[in-house]
Amino acid sequence: MTTTSPQAPDLTDPVHTQLQYQLALFARRMEQVRGSDGVAALVRAAYLLLERLERLGPANVKALADALGVDSSTVTRQVAPLVAAGLVGRVQDPADRRAVRLALTPLGAGRLAEVRAGRTELTRRLVDGWPPEEQRAFCALLARFNHSMEEYTAGRQGAGGA
Repeated sequence: MTTTSPQAPDLTDPVHTQLQYQLALFARRMEQVRGSDGVAALVRAAYLLLERLERLGPANVKALADALGVDSSTVTRQVAPLVAAGLVGRVQDPADRRAVRLALTPLGAGRLAEVRAGRTELTRRLVDGWPPEEQRAFCALLARFNHSMEEYTAGRQGAGGA
């Protein structure tokens, strides 16, 4: 007996077929644009870690992993070169003197501001000819899509990754 996987794509659905293609193309082109326009480079993982530390303040590895939706071991690996580069420092946890937290250093804050400014200017250039209401709509829809992905991932992790 042949069964169809419940996750098999419906190739007769042109909107979702086109959307998945556009998302793949978007991911590729973002990497191409970022690598070729002179914007200060900072790999995505490092950028997101620095952003999160700026928002949370000093945090332990577990809190960062939870906030980013990744494993603690992933954060540990990703933060090591940031510590070596002086962008992130280790500070004592005031609640537990034996524990340490990771904190954005002044050098890290400056680097984050530089990269953020470059990325913001790049984004501004990419949507320059769009009406402001379309720019806001795109941002809102992309944020909504990212939230849906976050919920989907959390649901799969809660179900044992099934």
